[in-house]
Amino acid sequence: MTPEAKILVINATIVLIAYLGIYPSMPQKTGKAMARSDAVLTALSLLTAGTLFAGKGVSFSLILFNTNWFVFSSVTFLLIETPFLIRFCRRHDIDLFGGDE
Repeated sequence: MTPEAKILVINATIVLIAYLGIYPSMPQKTGKAMARSDAVLTALSLLTAGTLFAGKGVSFSLILFNTNWFVFSSVTFLLIETPFLIRFCRRHDIDLFGGDE
């Protein structure tokens, strides 16, 4: 499995667990609660990728340019998560830009 594929599988797995298990079971479904959980899940993704690839000099392709593991993992996590986030927020009437204390 290529290094890119490993990170994509890690990120997709974390996002699926979050949106199929963690977020639906949250007692308070608010933007703030999701942001706190998402920060932990993003850190988990970066920690896992860093454990696998930090200091190894592996280059990752983001189609238009090559980058390191940190940028690749961050960007792909964001891209994988965005459609799930939009759908979840619409379904649960969550305003990510305020309105929930």
